[in-house]
Amino acid sequence: MAVKKQKLKESAGPRFNWRDERLPKIFGVILIMGAIYLAIAFVSYLYTWKMDQDKVLKFSWGMLLQADLSVQNWLGRLGAIVSNMFFYWGFGLPSMMIVVLLIKLGLDLIRRRSLIPFMIFARNSFVIMAFFSLVLEFIFRRSEFTWGGAFGESTCFWLTNFIGQIGLFFLLLFTLGAYIMWRFNPNFDNLTFSNPLAGVSMPSIDFFKGMEDSEIKPTKGKSKVESLTDDIEELFLQTLKPSGLKPQENPKPTTQEAAANTDSRTNDLEMEFDVPAFASKATPVNTNPGLELDFDDVTSEEGPKTDEFTDVPTSLPKVPVAPESQIEAIKLEDEMEPYDPTLDLSKYKMPHTELLLEYADQKVEVDRAELEANKDQIIATLLNYKIEITKIRATIGPTVTLYEIVPAPGVKISKIKNLEDDIALSLSALGIRIIAPIPGKGTIGIEVPNKNRQTVSLKEVLMSEKFTQSKMALPIALGKTISNEVFVADLAKMPHLLVAGATGQGKSVGINTILMSLLYKKHPSQVKLVLIDPKKVELFPYGHLDQHFLAFLPDQDEPIITETSKVINTLNSLCIEMDNRYDLLKKARVRNLNEYNEKFTERRLSPKEGHKFLPYIVLVIDEFADLIMTAGKEVELPIARLAQLSRAIGIHLIIATQRPSVNIITGIIKANFPARLAFKVTSKIDSRTILDGGGADQLIGAGDMLLSIGSNNIRLQCAFVDTPEVESVIKHIADQQGFPEPFYLPEYKNDDEGGAGNSDLKISDLDENFDDAARLIISAQHGSTSLIQRKMQLGYNRAGRIMDQMEQLGIVGPAQGSKPREVLFYSVDELNSFLTSLRNR
Repeated sequence: MAVKKQKLKESAGPRFNWRDERLPKIFGVILIMGAIYLAIAFVSYLYTWKMDQDKVLKFSWGMLLQADLSVQNWLGRLGAIVSNMFFYWGFGLPSMMIVVLLIKLGLDLIRRRSLIPFMIFARNSFVIMAFFSLVLEFIFRRSEFTWGGAFGESTCFWLTNFIGQIGLFFLLLFTLGAYIMWRFNPNFDNLTFSNPLAGVSMPSIDFFKGMEDSEIKPTKGKSKVESLTDDIEELFLQTLKPSGLKPQENPKPTTQEAAANTDSRTNDLEMEFDVPAFASKATPVNTNPGLELDFDDVTSEEGPKTDEFTDVPTSLPKVPVAPESQIEAIKLEDEMEPYDPTLDLSKYKMPHTELLLEYADQKVEVDRAELEANKDQIIATLLNYKIEITKIRATIGPTVTLYEIVPAPGVKISKIKNLEDDIALSLSALGIRIIAPIPGKGTIGIEVPNKNRQTVSLKEVLMSEKFTQSKMALPIALGKTISNEVFVADLAKMPHLLVAGATGQGKSVGINTILMSLLYKKHPSQVKLVLIDPKKVELFPYGHLDQHFLAFLPDQDEPIITETSKVINTLNSLCIEMDNRYDLLKKARVRNLNEYNEKFTERRLSPKEGHKFLPYIVLVIDEFADLIMTAGKEVELPIARLAQLSRAIGIHLIIATQRPSVNIITGIIKANFPARLAFKVTSKIDSRTILDGGGADQLIGAGDMLLSIGSNNIRLQCAFVDTPEVESVIKHIADQQGFPEPFYLPEYKNDDEGGAGNSDLKISDLDENFDDAARLIISAQHGSTSLIQRKMQLGYNRAGRIMDQMEQLGIVGPAQGSKPREVLFYSVDELNSFLTSLRNR
């Protein structure tokens, strides 16, 4: 026990760790303060050196304590002694470099940078101080002020006696010149001397040799010598013409002259003809890659004719010319401008941000005292459980503050993660979320809600540089991250988004934010919206955009789809549109919508062949759970098909639900929605259903959300936009000229429309116990005839007849041998609505 107490006493004492990162920072601050002190002392020395030099010239330690010693230096005796030591006994005026060295060393220590660059800088600085100390002493050697200090004076005195003053001058000049040549490496290639014969082509020796070898016939009336002299004089004058003469102005040489000049051709003549080196047969270059030219019949069988003195052919082969109609077609294609889909609404103006509002609590700042208090509480709570940390830092966000901690070596992460509730209790916070560890950082994150929350307005987000300068296909500005940065995502790369959260936590506001981002960034010809609103009250303001952005069926009365039967038809119509687009992509030999539209805008696809510009289509469903309850498989199957196949052809889905249960968000849907946006939910089970993990149940609501893309969860504060702002933006767009007719989806006729109308079964033929039996089957989700027999005490024949009637009405699937039938309805409410509509027909 005594040994343990002694160890505890030793451990309780203060520790001094030389590896502590605070020590270099303290030394750095001390060095910077010392540099400032020296700078003031040095500047004061320039004005007071005459008065103080006699008093501090002979230094002794007693001078520091001498009471009757008074100096004029601004920093007293110590300043006068130190400055005299550097200026008089050191390097003189270049000693000012000491101040720069101390400041750089102090900053490097504070920033925890490597000291190797400083050592190189210090070496160069001392060389510069020594050189300029010698230069200043050589120039001002008769001055009273010690310009070069003791080093400059002694070195200058020794070198003057050794090589003399003139030799020292040339030594300094040579040293400075050598440094400039070594450091800057000047280029002297541009130093040229004028040539009086520049630009004049002189004949070569080979030229005259050719003249001697060639056979020149005398001109009529002249002797052979005279004609030879005249020809040489004429050719010599031609070669003396300026080299800048155009090739067309040169006189055509005779055959003999061309033969003589073949080997001595000047540069100007080489520019005149672009003649390749021919071996046996000329092969001209095809200058138009779009035309396939055949040169087999161009040259004769004997090959090109050559002269006696050269291998260069005297005549070039003729290049075949394409037909005029083909040339005109190529010119017409080149002159046509790329197709611009926005020209149909060329006067359309994007909404301006003045239509949106700013909020009073938009710039709320977190109190410094709050941050310190939270930090101390976190450290104290961890120490209560014997958990030590080496570092903690805070990142302030609009809603929460992220505290990143680095645990001491040997501390288990799971031990910190289990203290989630204890930290929340000590901080009196709504909900604490611990990220252990933060991906890619090697730290543990503790997210603590702020007491004063900041409202992130949509106006602030849309005016950010990230959104205005984004080159994304479908940019959506979701809000701000924990680090207070605007977050913009590309819906085309997601490619589908699943939105879930409890009632009143911000789903509808999030959908409005996404739709407003698209309205602010895209032209009506570039994107179309298919809006499904079973609530009938959330998306109705967008109905005024039917001539601009909305897409719907031709027989639909309202552009916003609210009825379940029309929802089914719309989803199947989108499947038809998807298949049609894939046929166009196949015909155009491209793989996705971007390549297809790029090819179409470059006019490489003809509209006569059925090609057209394809806009993006965004399907938005505000309440998916209601559709599953009322329509079941009829909704799930087309949505699953769209989610699997529609990415490449530009159809993207945004599905929102407030019931993230397993029977609503099935495995087929989750597998095809890699991007999920989770608002606050009530239980961890719902959080696992959406995100495949916890976290959504620990959010604080009111727009606080988690975006899951792949394996990363990003915490965001959703941008807020109110209904009046949405209506003002929609009014701004609706008041402008729209397309002559809306964007209609392909027509779809439901084969099962009319319920039993296509079969021979009539309503009057149904068994009197049909309704009860159907409710029993749907409640048990077990399509078995024996179940009806046991529960309703019916015979096998009657129970089998009721099961056949259910199959004809589409309530259960066909028989599967000994296995029970598949139940096609999920809930009794769905069945009741189906039977009611069946009897009302």
